[in-house]
Amino acid sequence: MRTLLAVDAVIVGGGWAGLLMAKELGSRTSLNIVVLERGPSREPADYATDMDELDYAIRLRMMLDLSKETVTFRHDVTRRALPLRQHGAFQSGSGVGGSGEHWNAQVPRYLPDCFELLSKTTERYGANALPQDHAVRDWGITYDEIEPYYTRMDKLLGSSGRAGNIRGKLIDEGNIFEGWRSEEYPTPPTKVPYFAALFRDAAKSLGYHPYAAPSANISQAYTNPDGISRGGCTYCGFCGRFGCMVGAKAQPTNLLLPVIQKRKNVSLRTGAWVRRILFESTPKSVARGVTYVDSSGQEVFQPASLVFLASWTLNNTRLLLLSRIGEPYDPSTGRGTVGSNLTHQVSVGAATAFFDQPLNRFMGSGSAGILFSDFDRDDLDRSGLNFIRGGYFAARCYGFQPIAAFGVLPNSIKATWGAEWKKASVSYYDRTATIGFAGEHLAYKSNFMDLDPVYKDALGDPLLRLTLDWRDNEREMVEFATPKAVEVARAMRAREINPFPGLRSYDAVHYNSTHIQGGTIMGDSPAHSVVSPYLQHWQLPNLFILGGSTFPQNASANPTPTILAFVYRTADAVIDRYLKHPGPLA
Repeated sequence: MRTLLAVDAVIVGGGWAGLLMAKELGSRTSLNIVVLERGPSREPADYATDMDELDYAIRLRMMLDLSKETVTFRHDVTRRALPLRQHGAFQSGSGVGGSGEHWNAQVPRYLPDCFELLSKTTERYGANALPQDHAVRDWGITYDEIEPYYTRMDKLLGSSGRAGNIRGKLIDEGNIFEGWRSEEYPTPPTKVPYFAALFRDAAKSLGYHPYAAPSANISQAYTNPDGISRGGCTYCGFCGRFGCMVGAKAQPTNLLLPVIQKRKNVSLRTGAWVRRILFESTPKSVARGVTYVDSSGQEVFQPASLVFLASWTLNNTRLLLLSRIGEPYDPSTGRGTVGSNLTHQVSVGAATAFFDQPLNRFMGSGSAGILFSDFDRDDLDRSGLNFIRGGYFAARCYGFQPIAAFGVLPNSIKATWGAEWKKASVSYYDRTATIGFAGEHLAYKSNFMDLDPVYKDALGDPLLRLTLDWRDNEREMVEFATPKAVEVARAMRAREINPFPGLRSYDAVHYNSTHIQGGTIMGDSPAHSVVSPYLQHWQLPNLFILGGSTFPQNASANPTPTILAFVYRTADAVIDRYLKHPGPLA
């Protein structure tokens, strides 16, 4: 193994979290920083002329190559886990920018009580309100503490929307159930497509409080505090699984990379597959750096004074397990923390509606649409309900491409092929849309990650094993949500409606979302968490872990804004405190 010259900081992962940390450290300090990204390099210009649905949305060009590394999956510990050989319930990105290149750019914040879920739920409903098998934890931080960093995140992205709560003042045009904001969104809401407008009007008629979806596909030209300018969205409909061809969608390559590339103290290495974090236990516990296989196939050691683990949830957790840092979680004893609290956002098409009129659904963006959050709040009357928490309803207008969106039919059409099926598929192609429901997923003791004892990756290292299933709380929540969505669809004058058939066992085959969290969770004590609320490892103070792997459970909202807010907070703590006095921050 070849040993390279030591650097001040090494960052594993070149997505949103890793590149934001590199930008902050590189711009505000003279540290020598190396970012290691396993996938290929990417630039905004790569997307200017190449929006091929077959290549990007069907063959998933920007995703991880599962022939080199995947995960194994099982529903419970009594079953043998098998490898996932095709992208299914989640799709991990690969390359500079990571999943931030092909995301839909939805930027809601978490509710204030999400950060204190255990204590707030127990205080309000009693300890017995939580499911018996739960592993719910407080984060060790409050919404009020993280709100200033949410505001910085919005200014970085140029988020478009309308606030519903500015310092306690409720505003009807926004989400009146959200946590307080210190400022209005940097840019106004995006345009409202036709299907979303129908949904908005129907929701209002039923007494709900619809609002424009928060979006990082910005509505108009904007220059952020780093001096990066972007134009407004053209609603071309190529967002999810695509990079933005006009640069309106916030992506790591168009917001962070231009700043980093101007810094001589930051270097980005692609084709770097990190295998281990090396550390010493004596005379003091400290991370020494990382080993990785470079693009030529050679294994090298990169020494560093600071190590930031900023890959995706599953990779963060796997690297700690492979490196034997911390005690692996054991569900039979409850001992250990690494790998615990595996969660996946509940996301279902609660009602698929079919209309007489065309919806023009080829136009849109990844975050264009209308939501309502009347059932995504903690002051909801829960008498008669047999679940806790909740979620929001959405009429998303992504811009539907003809291959993936073709062939969705009402249940009254019995043909599955042939002339009748084709005729109906053509007729309904632009007359079909789905009312979605996104809900919280509580953490459970029996949902966790560990290393698979059988299957290995292309380099011979054990794959990560997921043990995961839904519980009655999630099933009852979706059962409650489905007739609400059907009611809205009826108010929209849908011709026919297909209700969601129900949440059964966790489905690893069909896409849900890529919002998987847990494994290296944060908390106020090393007894039940891997990192402190500053995302600093409890045992190795020069190791920081960034991203959704640090979230103790899954909120209803998408995680990227919260990930970025915590990166900002950690960067401030490292620069303002740790570099002056290295050691524990909490």
